[in-house]
Amino acid sequence: MPRASVLFGIPENDPETKSRVRALRLGMRDAGWIEGSNIQIEYRYAPDGDAIKKHVAEAVRLAPDVILANSTPVMAALQPATKTIPIVFVIVNHPVGQGFVQNLKQPGGNITGFSFIEPEIVGKWINLLRDVKPDLSRVALMFNPATAGYYDAYLRSFKALPQDAKVKVDAAHVRTGAEVERTIAGLAHEQNAGLIVAADPFTVGMREVILKSAEQYRIPLISPYRQFVIGGGLMSYGPDTVDIFRRSSTYVDRILKGERVGSLPVQSPDKFELAVNLKTATALGLSVRESFLLLADEVIE
Repeated sequence: MPRASVLFGIPENDPETKSRVRALRLGMRDAGWIEGSNIQIEYRYAPDGDAIKKHVAEAVRLAPDVILANSTPVMAALQPATKTIPIVFVIVNHPVGQGFVQNLKQPGGNITGFSFIEPEIVGKWINLLRDVKPDLSRVALMFNPATAGYYDAYLRSFKALPQDAKVKVDAAHVRTGAEVERTIAGLAHEQNAGLIVAADPFTVGMREVILKSAEQYRIPLISPYRQFVIGGGLMSYGPDTVDIFRRSSTYVDRILKGERVGSLPVQSPDKFELAVNLKTATALGLSVRESFLLLADEVIE
């Protein structure tokens, strides 16, 4: 019986993790793969560096037919661990820049997958914040440089573009909950500040701390993840992670049926979602135009 190993870089009990597992299972079922019947799928969850090393070693030692790898830290640990087991990464940023593949169209080697955030989205996040807060003048892009250091490059790319708005954007490097709290508290002393919570396993794990601090200091935030809006953040805009995980099942299927992993092109997201929390907007004293709400996929009242 074929075996697949799935390595997650976020906690098992996170609602986002459960949604991703469900989407993968549905995709595999649609391709004709039924767990326990004609395929064995092992799931491992590694929210921190030590757990990642342990689970990567276990997965490689068991030598499954394919490994599905979720998050940059997981891929960073997995890539040097095997050059023969086919790997499909899911929701990983900047795969060429991080050296996971040589080319998006022809990855070569034993790795391909589905990317997540492109550099251009930084400008989109800022514009969305400005739509509901026109006087926005300062934005912090929050991420952990140890788990998502590529955002420094994303920010440099954004700043190199011609800017039509005088919004100062700086990286906010955070590695602990205390640093998260200090960063958001510092924004409260700035006039007309906003926060971008980047897609990063660390920020997902710090979601409650981030949301609590943003509420306490009245900071409007945007994130690519819908769960931030459900938890009280102002907005989310980003690729549909559930859709990406369901699509990833097609590559697992094709690899199990004999296709060469290096010939499968890296795929970009093709479905994006915008969610707005009107209750939070009201609490922040922000007025959201009806035309803006009509663009949203989800409005939380």
